[in-house]
Amino acid sequence: MSDILSMVRDLRRPRLLIRAARAGVVDYRRGRDLGRVMRTANAPSPDRALAILLAEEERMESTRRAGDASYSFLRHIELLIAMMGEARLVSEPAVK
Repeated sequence: MSDILSMVRDLRRPRLLIRAARAGVVDYRRGRDLGRVMRTANAPSPDRALAILLAEEERMESTRRAGDASYSFLRHIELLIAMMGEARLVSEPAVK
């Protein structure tokens, strides 16, 4: 589990993307947002969602770096927001 959190922490993305995602994560609501961002009706566990989001974000980053016209900065920010939100859930200690 800590491996995937390390991968998220070690991401190096343009400052503007990260700042936009940090501003957006304040309003992130898993129940409302995750299904839309992941394009699924059933939300997986936070750790599984994070792994899927990370893979999708890596594809998005490759598209951005290639200068591909299909790149969507809005989609990229949505993915980063969801990743940050899910990372918070994964890193929270379990309540007993």
